[in-house]
Amino acid sequence: MENTSDKLDYTAFRVPGEVQLQLYRDMLRPRLIEEKMLILLRQGKISKWFSGIGQEAISVGVTASLRPEEFILPMHRNLGVFTSRNVPLYRLFAQWQGKASGFTKGRDRSFHFGSMEHRIVGMISHLGPQLGVADGIALADLLQGRQQVTAVFTGEGATSEGDFHEALNVASVWGLPVLFCIENNGYGLSTPVSEQYHCENLADRGSGYGMEAHILDGNNILEVYSAIRELCESMRSRPRPVLIEFKTFRMRGHEEASGTRYVPDDLLEHWASRDPLENFAIHLRNSGLLSEVKEVRMKKEIQEEIDRELDRAFQEGAVDFDQSIELGDVFKKFDYEEFKTSEKTEDIRLVDAISQGLRQSMERHDNLVLMGQDIAGYGGVFKVTEGFAEAFGTERVRNTPICESAIVSAGMGLSLGGMKAVVEMQFSDFVTSGFNPIVNYLAKVHYRWGEPADVVIRMPCGAGVGAGPFHSQTNEAWFTKVPGLKIAYPAFPADAKGLLATAINDPNPVLFFEHKGLYRSLYGPVPADYYTLPFGRAGHLREGNSVSLITYGAGVHWALEAIDELGLKDVDLLDLRTLCPLDTEAVFASVRRTGKVLLLQEDSLFGGIASDLAAMIAENCFEYLDAPTRRVGSLETPVPFARSLEAGYLPKARLRAALRELLAY
Repeated sequence: MENTSDKLDYTAFRVPGEVQLQLYRDMLRPRLIEEKMLILLRQGKISKWFSGIGQEAISVGVTASLRPEEFILPMHRNLGVFTSRNVPLYRLFAQWQGKASGFTKGRDRSFHFGSMEHRIVGMISHLGPQLGVADGIALADLLQGRQQVTAVFTGEGATSEGDFHEALNVASVWGLPVLFCIENNGYGLSTPVSEQYHCENLADRGSGYGMEAHILDGNNILEVYSAIRELCESMRSRPRPVLIEFKTFRMRGHEEASGTRYVPDDLLEHWASRDPLENFAIHLRNSGLLSEVKEVRMKKEIQEEIDRELDRAFQEGAVDFDQSIELGDVFKKFDYEEFKTSEKTEDIRLVDAISQGLRQSMERHDNLVLMGQDIAGYGGVFKVTEGFAEAFGTERVRNTPICESAIVSAGMGLSLGGMKAVVEMQFSDFVTSGFNPIVNYLAKVHYRWGEPADVVIRMPCGAGVGAGPFHSQTNEAWFTKVPGLKIAYPAFPADAKGLLATAINDPNPVLFFEHKGLYRSLYGPVPADYYTLPFGRAGHLREGNSVSLITYGAGVHWALEAIDELGLKDVDLLDLRTLCPLDTEAVFASVRRTGKVLLLQEDSLFGGIASDLAAMIAENCFEYLDAPTRRVGSLETPVPFARSLEAGYLPKARLRAALRELLAY
């Protein structure tokens, strides 16, 4: 840690006296709140506290430098952001007590929330994704002609995460006006900076991204305010990212329970002498700006406000559990609008239907942005977006660096900025590199604080093309387990086009699986005009009474092939089409009609959608069953490369045997 001089020098900064007094008040307010919270923590009236005492100058200085309409993405130790943006204190206190009046209705704690009214986007515990979210917000500002800056905070510890590199690289490549604020406060929980990175200053990394970078004394409120204000004015007129390293210190534990026993006493004493609030108060008194009477009155007013708002929060009862409300808040309400199919159809491939649907959605939604590797001039590896860059421009059809996590997070940011995003995974297998923001940010954001993630992630998937373990998975089961995600998996060109339009219209996050083995091998009649199809409604492809065969994706075509080869005329065949939401009514109706059911999936058998369907059928249709429910899936191995091995891995051959056995039971 750089041994910053004890003395805080305010003489070099020309800031009007009334502004200095406001900055002091804005630092005093979070300090007094924190002191009260520490008392409440010891009394057991709040569950946890992450103290920002000694770091107030950063939060307050940055917030004061931004316009009210500009977004800030704070972290644990940035209470001053919330108080400077005049977030109602009773709502903050209710949030920390898990009350319904808090921003997450008791569903999350501390600073894990956002408020669109105040242009604040809260963190998640995984830290890194919010950096990419800031990229997306800044991109939305650029595309919509808003000359604005987005400020995002992180600690020195989180700079070791891949999301940090990805977000800075994307911001630099795209010229996004993001102010990346690193609060270098000495320790990541108990790990000192000497064990976190091996460079003198984190700001030195800026040059590696071709990015302007500065080091500021994070304890000097006038230095922070003056420098950030000047930078923001420049960034608005000349959009670009800027990296700021604030040198400061964490005076208390990572959270109160962890303490500070690992910190040398002399280091604590050094930084205590550099307290941003106490030193600034001395400066104001010496400058004749702050009298003792004015200071006492200011503290009294703030303390009375704290006590009044705390009392209001304490008077509110504990949050009530209502199952319907909890389930109803997982997704933003979406009123499906039907656009009917036209009579004119074309016999086209699955890949062409997806491309056509995507193109028509781009024409319908001028706020829709496509992002993915090689999707612009090259048209994507499967040529789904071929010609799109010429038709819609490279601002809306954006080649991305190879960084799935930052781009998914940027999709979230675009949504916060009032836009829609479609992200193409080059192969669905690569989604592992973007898994965290999908399952922990996109999926949970509406349930946590009421903001939807208007993002569709296209997932070219599936085996049968000899592509081996890293380009052949059908990994929908990784996501069907996560509340807050919708999953579509069409089997026919017409379904793919209509469901994709609905996915883009839906403000909730959708993973859209496209079987690449069907891209160019499967043709079908597709309405030429724009149309939609509803989620949660299965396709009833064959009617019968002997056995229910329920599947989706490529499994639909394997089922049709097996039924025809075996000469079966009485099979009830369902194509699920969407897995979340699932058409359980159609499933149960089919099973109750036939009394026998075979569930087919391409994914390896254990832990897949067929397992859950089997359990649901047992719970809801047990008395109708005339035979054990059968599941058929791929082997419990990675997807092999050699054609003979891949054929053995896939369930096509086992499907026929299972059908015969079930019919004969």
